[in-house]
Amino acid sequence: MTTIAQRSATAPVRGMAWIGGGLFLMGSDDFYPEERPVHPVSVDGFWMDEHPVTVAAFRRFVKATGYVTVAERPLDPGDYPGADAADLVPGALVFQMTRGPVDLNDWRRWWSYRPGASWRHPSGPDSNLDGLARHPVTQVAHEDARAYADWAGKDLPTEAEWEFAARGGLESAVFPWGDDFAPKGRRMANTWHGRFPWEYEPRGKTNPAPGTTPVGAYPPNGYNLYDMAGNVWEWTADHYTTRHPDPAPSTCCAPRNPRVDSPPTNDTDTPPSEEPFPRRVIKGGSHLCAPNYCLRYRPAARQGQSEDTATCHLGFRCVIR
Repeated sequence: MTTIAQRSATAPVRGMAWIGGGLFLMGSDDFYPEERPVHPVSVDGFWMDEHPVTVAAFRRFVKATGYVTVAERPLDPGDYPGADAADLVPGALVFQMTRGPVDLNDWRRWWSYRPGASWRHPSGPDSNLDGLARHPVTQVAHEDARAYADWAGKDLPTEAEWEFAARGGLESAVFPWGDDFAPKGRRMANTWHGRFPWEYEPRGKTNPAPGTTPVGAYPPNGYNLYDMAGNVWEWTADHYTTRHPDPAPSTCCAPRNPRVDSPPTNDTDTPPSEEPFPRRVIKGGSHLCAPNYCLRYRPAARQGQSEDTATCHLGFRCVIR
């Protein structure tokens, strides 16, 4: 497909890569229903963080502003009707491997709400950030990511910008590096190897156990962006819809810089009135994505996540337009 002329950067931005923009085919018809249909989209050029925001960077933000994340704040009973008041304590979701095979339709087998879990204590109150300064920050809700972006003079990427950047200039490739998951046997991203959620095949010192890895531990894509697949899911600016819009009749009418700025009102799968918080699109998959479960470490993959949710496998990166 012919692409529009790529824009050039006017001045380098430290720690960010210039993404020239262009026309591309967004989505996939080959995997999960929410990725369909494939449709042409154009985006203007923008700067993007070379890697997810790290623990060290988020710590500087908190130190400078005194910011308190969603997972650290008292919960409002009005947001959780019917919940036991004793259960409404600050915390976040933490993953734990199971002892054997379980029903993959029941996420509660491996996820639990852990009081005291936060970006400072990503695995629960007894955990800490020792040795994690260069790892992606986790346990951040959408509001937290937006607050950091505002402080840094940046923004969260739209879903279209994120997917365009993740493709690294490869037209319709399955992964950010091509169509082969492990070219010549080489692991290209921090993803789950083995049968999720109970069997894990370590990769030496890089992945001795399921968890995040330092940013830049795996090769970058064609735009010099790291961790565009695996490691942590990443928040985007867009509200979630259960499918992409139908493609325009011709590429001349491809939407330019599309974004979904409000929750859908005609999404029959998840009517907004039934959820206390809107859902946003997250992209990229994480270290918990496996071939037998959540094969979403691909540019086209997408998922909806409640805005208030913080987990140990969800982070973000920023853009400047």
